Amino acid sequence: MKKITKAIIPAAGLGTRVLPASKSVPKEMLNIVDKPAIQYLVEECADAGITDILVITNRGKGIIEDHFDYAFELEENLKKNPDKRKLYEDVHRVAELANLYYIRQKETKGLGHAILAAESFVGDEPFAVLYGDDIIYSDKEPVIGQLISAYEAYGKCVTGVKECTTEQVMKYCTLDVTPRERNIYDVHKIIEKPDRDQILSHFSVLGRNVVTPDVFDLIRATPPSPKTGEVYFSEALSYLAEHDRLLAVDFYGRRFDMGSKLGIMEANCEIALKHPEIGEDFKAYLKALTKTL
Repeated sequence: MKKITKAIIPAAGLGTRVLPASKSVPKEMLNIVDKPAIQYLVEECADAGITDILVITNRGKGIIEDHFDYAFELEENLKKNPDKRKLYEDVHRVAELANLYYIRQKETKGLGHAILAAESFVGDEPFAVLYGDDIIYSDKEPVIGQLISAYEAYGKCVTGVKECTTEQVMKYCTLDVTPRERNIYDVHKIIEKPDRDQILSHFSVLGRNVVTPDVFDLIRATPPSPKTGEVYFSEALSYLAEHDRLLAVDFYGRRFDMGSKLGIMEANCEIALKHPEIGEDFKAYLKALTKTL
């Protein structure tokens, strides 16, 4: 079994749910405390042993490439000041997290279409997919690492899931599952954006997958949705499920939807509370603030 060293981060969405902020700044570059959202994804990959990451972008997102490059003038200025050594190390480290590559999705035709653009990058290797909208904080093993462990143990593709509300399931997808062990399930079917009477369980796919390269043929065989014109990646996952080739991991971690204004605020608040520099002061501020509500 080949070791998973490659990951894809689709980041070509238009960010319409967080306008007007995303008009000039890609939503993947919106800050969570002191780091842009996409850096949390790259760090998660690096912490799980992934060395090569392809970011799928579109027009106007060159700022993502700049962020993961060296900033020589800034770094030289920080290096000269002993009091800013830690800042220098933090900035310099960003460019060394992993080998990052970029390709543009010239038309936004859905997640499946975006992933298909990565075929030449992946080659014949299994790979991870981390959705650019989903930041998942885990103080244990990185979430994509949890999925990789399941892939290595069972040799099947893996999707990351959490239980959601009925309203969320109807917006995302629903899975027919049976327990295998602990937090791992066999998946038998997936329905994208189900009606209420189609809900199979309250598990939904939330932002993390480990798949094999034959998934590209499945995506090519998936027709665009007649409603949206998009190619749904969940159709390929559902095929894998129906052929006993897909597991679900109910991962350990707190997921934040960076495609929503509320999700961005939740991420900032909860991660700020854990931040080594401002955590205690921010907690005191929140306690004082809640007394005024």
